[in-house]
Amino acid sequence: MTDLRVNGARPRGVPTHSLEYDFYFATVFVVALFVGVQTWTWRLITQRRLPKNGPIKRALKDAHVIAPIIFRS
Repeated sequence: MTDLRVNGARPRGVPTHSLEYDFYFATVFVVALFVGVQTWTWRLITQRRLPKNGPIKRALKDAHVIAPIIFRS
């Protein structure tokens, strides 16, 4: 039989992320933003056109992918 107290759904109002996860997310975001701005600027100079995604959108996307991987391990 399944113990719903352990495997049940979370009640409303319970935060989904912890302080540790937010720390990892912020750290990855800052690093990705720094690299993203450099890459975006380099492509603007060398190719003379704007990349599809801006540096902030790209950094958020990277942080949303990388932070859960770090947090799980």
